[in-house]
Amino acid sequence: MLELADVHTYYGNIRALRGVSLTVAQGEIVTLIGSNGAGKTTTLKTILGTTRPRRGTVTFSGQRLDTLATDRIVRLGIAQSPEGRRIFARMTVLENLELGAFARKDRAAIGSDLERVFALFPRLAQRSTQQGGTLSGGEQQMLAIGRALMARPTLLLLDEPSMGLAPILVETIFRIIQDINRQGTTILLVEQNARMALGVAHRGYVMQTGRIVLQAAAAELLRSDLVRKTYLGEK
Repeated sequence: MLELADVHTYYGNIRALRGVSLTVAQGEIVTLIGSNGAGKTTTLKTILGTTRPRRGTVTFSGQRLDTLATDRIVRLGIAQSPEGRRIFARMTVLENLELGAFARKDRAAIGSDLERVFALFPRLAQRSTQQGGTLSGGEQQMLAIGRALMARPTLLLLDEPSMGLAPILVETIFRIIQDINRQGTTILLVEQNARMALGVAHRGYVMQTGRIVLQAAAAELLRSDLVRKTYLGEK
C-alpha cells in the first residue's frame, strides 16, 4: 500500500532522512521506533507532503505522493493523528470530529462514521458538546485519533499516541489501535514506547539519525539486542 524508496529529506542544509526505505502492506500495523530526533516525525511529514524529499520516492497504492499537495494526498485516503494531538481547543468534540470529514464528498456516510468513532471512544460521545480544550490528555488523544478516522482513511498515520499519558490510558489507546486495525484500517505507528508499539504491530522498523538500521517482524525485534538495550531498558 505504501512504499518509501531511498528517501532523503532536508531542513535547509540539514539532512533529516538519509535514504529511508520502508513498506506498509494493506491490513498491517507497522511501527517506526526510535529516540527523539531520529527522523520519525519527518518520515510522516514526507509521506503527507508537508515536507518534500530532495531525493527518493513515496508511493501510495501505485501513485506517487512526493509531487502532490497535502490536500490531494489526504483525499487519496491518508489521515494523521499528529504528535501533540493539535485538536481545536475552542471547538466542541463534535465540531472537531466533523472537521475531520471536511474533505469528504460522501456526506451521507458521515453519520455512520461518527457512530463508529463514538463506539470506539465512548468518552467522546459523553463529551460531544464539551470544548476540546477542557478534555483530559487521554481524551484529547482519543479526539485526535477520532478526528483522523472521520476522514475514512485507508492508511492512518499515528504520531506518538502514548505521549504524556498515564500507563492505564496508554493500554486503552493501544487496545483501540488494534480494534481500528481489525476493522480494516492499515496503520503506520510512530512511537517512543517501543514495548507497547511492538506489542500491537505486525512489523517494525528501527530508526537512528535519519536511517533505518533494523527491520523485522515485531516479535523478532522484541528479541533483538539493539532494541532490548536501547529502547526497552534491558541489560
